[in-house]
Amino acid sequence: MEQLYNSTIAAISTAMSNSGIGIVRMSGPEAFQIADRVYKGKKEKKLCDQKSHTIHYGYIVDGEQVIDEVLVMLMRGPHSYTGEDTVEINCHGGVYVVKRILEVLIKNGARPAEPGEYTKRAFLNGRLDLSQAEAVGDLIASQNEYALQSSVSQLKGNIKDKISEMREKILYHTAFIETALDDPEHISVDGYGETLKKVVDEIMEAMKRLLDSCDDGRIIKEGVRTVILGKPNAGKSSIVNAFIGEDRNIVTEIAGTTRDSIYTRYNKFGFDFYLVDTAGIRKKGKVTEDIEYYSVIRSIRAIESADVCILMIDATRGIESQDLNIFSLIQKNKKGLVVCVNKWDLVEDKSNKAIKEFESAIRERFAPFVDFPIVYASALTKQRIFKVLESAAEVYQNRMMRIPTAKLNEEMLSVIENYPPPAHKGKYVKIKYVTQLKDTVVPTFIFFCNLPQWVKEPYKRFLENKIRSKWNFRGTPINIFMREK
Repeated sequence: MEQLYNSTIAAISTAMSNSGIGIVRMSGPEAFQIADRVYKGKKEKKLCDQKSHTIHYGYIVDGEQVIDEVLVMLMRGPHSYTGEDTVEINCHGGVYVVKRILEVLIKNGARPAEPGEYTKRAFLNGRLDLSQAEAVGDLIASQNEYALQSSVSQLKGNIKDKISEMREKILYHTAFIETALDDPEHISVDGYGETLKKVVDEIMEAMKRLLDSCDDGRIIKEGVRTVILGKPNAGKSSIVNAFIGEDRNIVTEIAGTTRDSIYTRYNKFGFDFYLVDTAGIRKKGKVTEDIEYYSVIRSIRAIESADVCILMIDATRGIESQDLNIFSLIQKNKKGLVVCVNKWDLVEDKSNKAIKEFESAIRERFAPFVDFPIVYASALTKQRIFKVLESAAEVYQNRMMRIPTAKLNEEMLSVIENYPPPAHKGKYVKIKYVTQLKDTVVPTFIFFCNLPQWVKEPYKRFLENKIRSKWNFRGTPINIFMREK
């Protein structure tokens, strides 16, 4: 292992396609010596004798044969990416050219680098920590501005700095306690327990905030996982094709064409979604084929891993019992919801009255959860399809919203004072405090009171409606719990 990482490695650093410029990088203890064997400059100066961070014009040669005209950049360790002596050869970007230069370097003593070995050496040499090493891969794979800025922030050491700060506090107080135990006559720890508890609570809270942000990191890198659901032939595959602008998913008039969940990354016009086109979900009694049974199982599993669900309803058929069954699956898994009424172009009566009647029918069937967006769209004509994505993005943001505890108590305690919970057998329920839990996927509110067992569902729904009236939680379920205080 020691010999492996004391060797000099070489690799092509640019994409393997014809371009204006190609870069071949070499790193290790003999990088300069190997470069001298293959480099021929106009002034016959050895690269080993040159200063760090300088660029030299010349040729790469294989014996007497000139391979390419190049610029060679020298970086002496530890002031390089890997912390070792590093040589970067900037050549013309033909695929064959960069391959030939790599072959010559290997022929003269370098070995091919393993995947990710430059970053691995940077980590082993203390140039990067693990979070920064991970950020390099994320930076390369960035597909949107948020992912790019998040990766750059992590690469600059933001996470490292936060962890280092927590570590320093722990080491300081550990050293203080050990010193006090060694010299109790001169160092007193009386009352120190309260100070230590405060420090530990602060560190735990900081760690919790870091852990809570991990799901945000997944969203930034992967996009909002958006599952498109509905009955067979409701237009699920059609709307995905309309989003991405190509016929990726097979669409026919035959219901049940899609047999498996199909995953598509959508990153256009400021949207970043991981779209999941699912098989149509029919009633159990109508599922006769084994393959359809497993297709439905995969659709249900897709719901379980979703951030937001788009429920497709066929405007020509209206609300049917199976739509309600699919909605129940979404509600059971506590997922964000957007209802898309598809095939709106085929509806003859598009008056405001007809729209209100259709919307009223949907909300009545889906009650008591009625706070969700409804979009009337057409996958065929692409009418309002981007409104569907806008609504899905809004619902996700609503799911992530956190209300400050002080603001929450200021608003809700006055409501509770004016409309307290009903008394039970002469006993009055007194709600004293409310907070929103921070580490939940679904917005969750805890109300602390003296008799939590006597607060019934109607009053919990009343509290939920008041929360929704004051803050925008449209499209996302809310959990209300009572706890004794």
